Amino acid sequence: MSIVVMKFGGTSVGSIERIKNVAEIIAKKKDEGHDVVVTVSAMAGETDRLINLLKSITPKYDLREYDQLVSTGEQASIALVAQTLKTMGYDAISFTGPQIGMITDGAHSAARIVKITAERLKKALAEGKICIVAGFQGIYPATGDITTLGRGGSDTTAVAVAAALDAKVCEIYTDVDGVYTADPRIVKNAKKLDKISYEEMLELASLGAKVLQSRSVEFGMKYNVDIMVLSSLEDKPGTLVTKEDEDMEKVIVSGVTSDKNQAKITIVGVPDRPGIAAEIFGELAKQNINVDMIIQNVGLQDKTDLSFTVQKTDLLRAMDVCNQVCTKIGADRVVSDENIAKVSIVGVGMKSHAGVAAKMFEVLAENNINIQMISTSEIKISCLIDEKFSELAVRVLHDAFVTEGDSVS
Repeated sequence: MSIVVMKFGGTSVGSIERIKNVAEIIAKKKDEGHDVVVTVSAMAGETDRLINLLKSITPKYDLREYDQLVSTGEQASIALVAQTLKTMGYDAISFTGPQIGMITDGAHSAARIVKITAERLKKALAEGKICIVAGFQGIYPATGDITTLGRGGSDTTAVAVAAALDAKVCEIYTDVDGVYTADPRIVKNAKKLDKISYEEMLELASLGAKVLQSRSVEFGMKYNVDIMVLSSLEDKPGTLVTKEDEDMEKVIVSGVTSDKNQAKITIVGVPDRPGIAAEIFGELAKQNINVDMIIQNVGLQDKTDLSFTVQKTDLLRAMDVCNQVCTKIGADRVVSDENIAKVSIVGVGMKSHAGVAAKMFEVLAENNINIQMISTSEIKISCLIDEKFSELAVRVLHDAFVTEGDSVS
């Protein structure tokens, strides 16, 4: 029998009725003769509810206590799913992240997986049980503390478990029926993709597409686990995330996405001397704050302005670090801007087609959308713009690169 790893998101288990629906899907897979492992998220809205409770006490909460609190959401879901299956006559058992040997580093709220021992999982599967695993969480052995993997971490749990069990496919069930060329709520004529490369999906996930967490795609690519994105609400074909093939390069742009969870920080009047950038970003790295786009403007009197973006959720901590560094290095001041968004186009076909960047800039200019910062790779171009233009930018770029047949002048 083959091992199938399935993952259900918060919307899919958002109510008892939906949990019963999920249990039917799991039971069908078991009836087909597979060994089944299921990863589930917290019920829809539960993680936000818990975080808001924490924020009502203080916006500068302790990250260890954050992990202690939010990890309970998934623990509630696994028990409810397992009990539903038991009621249906199936032998199911629930496990937390620590119980399956999900070993992580000690970076609370953004932990990275070190390894999965999976001994209890393998034993339970050998006994014919359906295993229900809490997503998003693990344990740091040095302290014995619960850790969490960051928002969307249940996707990463599922793919990592699939890799640990040598499963070839991980099925991710969500409230959408696949990966689209843009968010269908923003772009009415967005197209569902039959398949997409790991590289493209990794870029889209890291750039704001909420279908998969980027680290789950990294795991899939590293351990050769195909990821199938499916709907838990409708029985429809999904989107396969897999290795790049020749057909994929024929399409210049596979997706257009935007990310409003961005904030820009500018350190004004930074002394222009070697080692300053290393000092600034080194301090941010010590606090596990990821920096994305960076731009440096050379000013007068041997001083520069250094701007970069971080996640909005990291803004308060990043500003604290930057204010301390500002005083230390003798910079003038630190300012921030939360009213921004990052809009991006992604496609492996960019590697073999010229003029993509020029066309993107032209389309934005024609719609009076000013570009504040630019970031590129072989298969993506991202522009930082005013947040109020975010949805307009996605629509016009989708029209230019996807709807009009990927023509580049």
